[in-house]
Amino acid sequence: MTPLCIDTIRNATRQIFQKAVEAADPALAVRKSLDQSPFPTPGPNGQSYLVSIGKAAPAMMREALRHIDGAHHALCITHPENAEQVEGASLLHGAHPVPNEDSLAAGQAVKDLLAQAGENDQVITLISGGGSALMALPADGISIEDKGKVSALLLGAGIDITQMNLVRQQLSQLKGGGLLRVAAPAPVTSYILSDVIGDDLRAIASGPTVAPIGTREDARAICEAAGIWADLPASVQEHLSQPGAAGDVLQTAQNHLIGSNHHSLRAAETKARSIGAVQIVSDMLTGDVRDAASTLLDAAEAAPAGTLTVLLAGGETTVQLTGTGRGGRNQELALHVAMGAAERGLGGDWVFLSGGTDGRDGPTDAAGGIVDVESLKRMRAAGVDPAALLNNNDSYAALAASGDLLMTGATGTNVADIQCFLIAKP
Repeated sequence: MTPLCIDTIRNATRQIFQKAVEAADPALAVRKSLDQSPFPTPGPNGQSYLVSIGKAAPAMMREALRHIDGAHHALCITHPENAEQVEGASLLHGAHPVPNEDSLAAGQAVKDLLAQAGENDQVITLISGGGSALMALPADGISIEDKGKVSALLLGAGIDITQMNLVRQQLSQLKGGGLLRVAAPAPVTSYILSDVIGDDLRAIASGPTVAPIGTREDARAICEAAGIWADLPASVQEHLSQPGAAGDVLQTAQNHLIGSNHHSLRAAETKARSIGAVQIVSDMLTGDVRDAASTLLDAAEAAPAGTLTVLLAGGETTVQLTGTGRGGRNQELALHVAMGAAERGLGGDWVFLSGGTDGRDGPTDAAGGIVDVESLKRMRAAGVDPAALLNNNDSYAALAASGDLLMTGATGTNVADIQCFLIAKP
């Protein structure tokens, strides 16, 4: 086949990723869902209470308000980078991925608002990824500072999002069905945009409108297995060592899943078919970034010669933090792929992108990374050692040196991560 320009392949890779992001448009997801499941009508003299939580909260709330009739209250909670005003709604922002005082204020605002709802009212929640940190109301006896320490430890422990949110639920007044307690006796209807692979509603934003994933005993076991129990604040250790409340019966919400990583991956596939031969490597790419990189590189090595192959994956990997650098799971995955391709002697021209559909990877301003066959050379020419930076979990510095940070800005949505690997073998 005729050799392809790396810039051409990089542009095609970005286009595929952009289609995945567009498919997760939260306003469109709400609109389509309401065609099938309209908002419930309050009873006599009742009102609607709308609460939108997460990285897609402004777009979801804006669309929802176009479909609401009658008396209502509306509260929107999102992150600072996406804190655009929504006409007709109060707007608060929390912190992500580690909660802070703003997150605490947001959680208290939700509790105060929904405590007003009565049996003839309707509570409507619009939930998207990031809600765990953006809305935080710790259990009695636990400070927001202690809750933040737990979040930071969980993020660095290399555990998956379901385990992480099981622990968070047991430390919260609103997660794991806690919002249902606050809203009672008002019925609750929820429209959920999933950022969790497998779409377990209990794990999305730590499941404010569904029953908890597990118990305090389960949360303690996870922390012990992850090796972080001894580092937890004393207040958290004490809370997780006490038995949970017995006989706690939650009302059942009407939960509607309106978008997910699966939808975005299929949109990426449709775009990719106009570019080359397509293979879905995994629609549940999870686990440690090292293992994920190996899976993707195996597929790249097996790609046929004489054509442009597009390898796609969707999921949410994890990183074991042992260093002091900056980065996120997508940046670290991209750097692992670049290093692994060099070690294996992967032939041909190739580009690999791993990006978060929310536009933010870990505690950085990058959505992820986009590397190619020349990336390591550019890093070394810039005077950095990619292997040393990778060992220090400093993927951001490595990718910045080579011009390979994927910068999109906040997208206003969040359905986990998408990976695109384009390879052209002669």
